[in-house]
Amino acid sequence: MSGQIKRWCRGLFSCLLVILILNTEALALDKRASSALSHYIMAVMYDELNDVNKAVQEYKQALKADDGNSVIHLNLASSYIKNNEIKKAIKELNLSAKFDPQAIEPHAILALLYSSENKIEQASLEYEIALTNASRLQPENVDIYKSLGAIYLQQKKFKEAEKTYRLILGLLPTDAQAHFYLGSIYEELKDRGKAEEELKKALELKPDYHETLNYLGYLYVEAEKNLDQAEAMIRKALLIEPDNGAYIDSLGWLYFKQGKLKEAIQELEKAVDLLEDPVIYDHLGDAYQKAGDREKAGLSWQKSLELGPDQEQVKKKIENLNGSPISNSKLQNQK
Repeated sequence: MSGQIKRWCRGLFSCLLVILILNTEALALDKRASSALSHYIMAVMYDELNDVNKAVQEYKQALKADDGNSVIHLNLASSYIKNNEIKKAIKELNLSAKFDPQAIEPHAILALLYSSENKIEQASLEYEIALTNASRLQPENVDIYKSLGAIYLQQKKFKEAEKTYRLILGLLPTDAQAHFYLGSIYEELKDRGKAEEELKKALELKPDYHETLNYLGYLYVEAEKNLDQAEAMIRKALLIEPDNGAYIDSLGWLYFKQGKLKEAIQELEKAVDLLEDPVIYDHLGDAYQKAGDREKAGLSWQKSLELGPDQEQVKKKIENLNGSPISNSKLQNQK
């Protein structure tokens, strides 16, 4: 069988699938719907033959007969994407979603398009809708809820994230990852008692869970309690990932809390070489200041502020060091 005939067969097979997707009840009785189907069939065939321009024209003709059809708008968007006409594709995807509010595909594709344009907030919202709709179709699919929980965390919707991970544990009580994320959520909500409880449960289920080992160890260091236990957990995490800058920062911060400034500075300098993070530079600035090196302390805090401009505590540290308030123009000039 020639390649062209194979493509036509695939096109015909796709057309048969249309019967299941389109509004078949209306198609049987309505001439306009019948016209929409005819143009749709032609569009699918042109798509299979990679003749995108003709496919677009046929999809448009189909929409003239049935403008409220979500599937036709979705397929037209797909053709626009092939032609790199992203704005037109986004318009059609939004129409597809409008005419089928429970659909998954238009929101998922919109999320990918927005991500490619670095429109992170819009992408995140579209992913959320797609995953919420998917969860209605597959209410016991744990992976869907995990993805949805991750989106909520990215959006800082901590209450919604908490409900999602609780739902996961209702379906799969032994999921260590769900306990880990619940621990991080409770830490964000300033409930350290619940955070510690969830992180401990994660470690009971998965003793070598290095993210949890570091997280709980760091919480103990911050609270200045159970420091011997914290050190053991952080070192165990580092055995698993020895070049993890966040874990090295935890060890350096532990040394700082213990008053071991030489060791603290050594570890924190190593951490900033591996990971540019405002918290690590803040820690390094504190260590330099306590060691009496004001110049290096100021430079470290300044770097921290460049990476995270909204840190009021770091601004105050710089102001106290310099003896004058720091302005936004100063910050820009120092960049």
